[in-house]
Amino acid sequence: MANVYDLANNLERAIRALPEYQTVAENKAKIDADAEAKALFDEFTAFQEGLYAKMQAGQMPTEEDQVAIQGMGVKLESNPILKAYIEAQQALSVYLSDIEKIVFSPLKDLN
Repeated sequence: MANVYDLANNLERAIRALPEYQTVAENKAKIDADAEAKALFDEFTAFQEGLYAKMQAGQMPTEEDQVAIQGMGVKLESNPILKAYIEAQQALSVYLSDIEKIVFSPLKDLN
């Protein structure tokens, strides 16, 4: 029987080798190299973290939050560097979602 940690480490290396992962990494480097994109990305990240913190505290997003989310989406979509990054992340997330289903299926079977 294979060591589960070895399998997990192999999976980690395989994910990093995916072309979709490489595209996300390349697009992140482009964000870091562009001051405008970096500032907007940092603003989005801070906003997202604040929203998650609220939700973890049991607070639902307000109407003001909803408007801010939509506004942030428009800003991100209008920046070609950030738009490419988001699209690349979405492509990678297909793999990660499938992997998550596979990895957690044994736990699901225990319910």
